[in-house]
Amino acid sequence: MQDSATPAPVGRARWARLIPVAIIVYIISFMDRTNIGFAFGGMEKELGIGAEAAGLAGGIFFIGYLFLQIPGGHLAEHWSAKKFVGIMIIVWGIFAVLSGLVQNYWQLLAVRFLLGISEGGIWPAILVLISHWFPARERARAYGFWIMNIAIASIITAPLSGWILTFADWRWLFIIEGLFPFFIAAPLWWWLAADWPSEASWVSEEERDYIERTIAEERRNAPEVGGYREALRSGVVWQLVLVYFLIQIGFYGLNLWLPTVIHEMSQRGYGAVGLLTAIPYIVAMIGLWVNGWAADRDGHYSLHVFLAMLIAAVALVASVAIGKGNIVPSVVLLSLAMGGALAYDGPFWAAASEAMPAAVAGGAMGLINALGNLGGFAGPYLGGYLQQKSGSFVSTASVLAAALFLAGIVMMTVRVRRQHVEARTEETQEVRG
Repeated sequence: MQDSATPAPVGRARWARLIPVAIIVYIISFMDRTNIGFAFGGMEKELGIGAEAAGLAGGIFFIGYLFLQIPGGHLAEHWSAKKFVGIMIIVWGIFAVLSGLVQNYWQLLAVRFLLGISEGGIWPAILVLISHWFPARERARAYGFWIMNIAIASIITAPLSGWILTFADWRWLFIIEGLFPFFIAAPLWWWLAADWPSEASWVSEEERDYIERTIAEERRNAPEVGGYREALRSGVVWQLVLVYFLIQIGFYGLNLWLPTVIHEMSQRGYGAVGLLTAIPYIVAMIGLWVNGWAADRDGHYSLHVFLAMLIAAVALVASVAIGKGNIVPSVVLLSLAMGGALAYDGPFWAAASEAMPAAVAGGAMGLINALGNLGGFAGPYLGGYLQQKSGSFVSTASVLAAALFLAGIVMMTVRVRRQHVEARTEETQEVRG
């Protein structure tokens, strides 16, 4: 039942223009951070490094990624999300191209670290931008559509990177894909993005009025939000940081080493490996939508995170346990693993928003994303270290699966207030009455 005091949604320009350009920008951003997974083989040979060192090069991005998480959101809210993201697109493009021009391993580490810093504020800044354009009743769907950029980026990155490596080396892989921010992301962003509806010429007067009136009303009625000190004192915030950290260990460890694993299992060239690597991310898109829809229906967010992690952990171990030569069942199981490793996202952030006291919500979201993403450093590095020591991906898969499963267990201890479910139940009873 719709509250008669809440205005009905008006217009679609914010969905047709703002969300797609935000998706495109983050697709290219995600591509430039993860294409190193296809470069591992060539880098190891040319720079004279092992799998452990290659994993460190993949993971050090996330150390840099930490620095602008909270400042990026602050600048987007108090200065300009459009200008901040627009500037950082150019900066990250420079370091993406420089990744292909390094002459030694230490230069590679430095450039990848700086790439992480330059991309670090993009995520929170776009979240702020979405909050300026989508009232609360639409924000979950807007975020859900936007978060699919991770799966879409991986679907595009895998075959594209594999295809580039059929005629060029790892250096040209970085250079070619590093030019996308300059020729695609930056022009589209400066053309279509706007901090507020009042600054966009492409939005109708009716839609602009609906957005501004609704968000202004929400801000007037919003409870006072506490700062970072209160967030640091909240036990549930640290539970969610731990869950997110463990998930990122499993996801990025699998994400960056997936091309290598499929290459070893299939014994195919990188063109075929790129196409095969895209399959798990197609499954992940389905998992994102299905698990988010199911969690919204029953409100058991923690349970849906746990189930996604359980599927990912079991499928990941099974995929490598069946051995080389069984490419079809291996890809099926890796697809289930990747599907689970990404399907947690909607229920996790929905649980976070309902589990935390309102007074700490503002500071807590930035802290969870900033500290939790350090798992993106640990996962690739652990993957490389264990492969170098054992000579196979089996031990790596076991550790990554354990991290995912433990994340699910910890998530089940997070107490979530199911206010929206109770409200929906009351509405249903009113309608039936």
